[in-house]
Amino acid sequence: MPPRTRLAVVLASVLALGVAAGPTVAAASPVPRPPARCDTTGPNPTALCDAISELPDDDATAALVRVGGTAGTWRGSAGVRDLTTNRPALENGRFRAGSTTKVVTAAMVLQLAAEGRVDLDEDVRTYLPGLLTRAFTKPVTVRHLLTFTSGLKPGRTLGDVDGEGYDNRYVTLTPEEVVASSVAQGPAFDPGTRQKYANIDYTVLGMLIERVTGDSYEHQAYVRVLKPVGMRHTSFPGGPDPRVHGPHNRGYQILTDGRLVDATEWNMSDRWAAGDMISTTADLERFLLALFRGQVVPEPQLEEMFTVPDIPGATMSAGLRLEKLPDGRQVWAKSGARPGYGTVIAATRDLSRTLVYSVNATDAKSEDLNPVAVRIIQAALG
Repeated sequence: MPPRTRLAVVLASVLALGVAAGPTVAAASPVPRPPARCDTTGPNPTALCDAISELPDDDATAALVRVGGTAGTWRGSAGVRDLTTNRPALENGRFRAGSTTKVVTAAMVLQLAAEGRVDLDEDVRTYLPGLLTRAFTKPVTVRHLLTFTSGLKPGRTLGDVDGEGYDNRYVTLTPEEVVASSVAQGPAFDPGTRQKYANIDYTVLGMLIERVTGDSYEHQAYVRVLKPVGMRHTSFPGGPDPRVHGPHNRGYQILTDGRLVDATEWNMSDRWAAGDMISTTADLERFLLALFRGQVVPEPQLEEMFTVPDIPGATMSAGLRLEKLPDGRQVWAKSGARPGYGTVIAATRDLSRTLVYSVNATDAKSEDLNPVAVRIIQAALG
């Protein structure tokens, strides 16, 4: 079950039924846990602090949380910077933000549309000639890519993160190789007939951004989003650079053989515009607020981010996913998961409630949403 489905299950079942997350088992530690640092005011402060106060445990080593909206703000952090020293987690630590990168990519494409440089209903081959083979007999439009309705099959990977992927964490797999391996398989379905979440759509969009602008994806992200919004601690790896530069909490991954390994260093070149961003909760919150206020993508293109295609079962827009809460509220969210790190950004359209968190999950790519994340979501949105 992919990350966006895991988030939907939590919102639909945990909040609707009031099901609390199961108990967690504390990881063996030679010294006491550092105390959680939590605001005492704001929305549901006690429940939010309780959600993270027992870290590290078997499910996560740290958590950084920011909740905002009309009921006020709440900030909290818990856990450790690393399992070797047991130092308290850095509340402003950097982390791999995973697929929340897609929201930045979508915003850049929509900016180009607002500038008249990209037509969302144009075949992607107009901008990337020769990208698709003759097997693709029907146009794959830019909008299809934005809304995960392109029909492209997933491209090559370096293996599951709890096994072969860990062994290959210093291996480079370029976006071009990923896209070529996808295209060679032919389409999975006719464009616009189904919605299927995949990294491949946003990898192609990264290539489109570079071709249209004549500039690197990373520099365009900086000048179009990061700098204007003030995301001073957000960056992208320099090609195959496996490191997280700057202050950060280390991430850990449980392998299939039961070992808990340090997964902080990991080459994310194959994820690129679909998921290699490094950020902080403060920067992601700043981006979320600016985006929803129309300060990143102008109207009418911004509405693309709040419009789900009219396809049976579709829930995703351009970069975001619509979640419906039991009390009738609608939340637009995006999750991201990389080895050792799980992230969510979420908000109601009117920003009456916002949530940004990073959980240093020990199995961030699990089919089940991390129990610590479940508790955070329940406390923040329930």
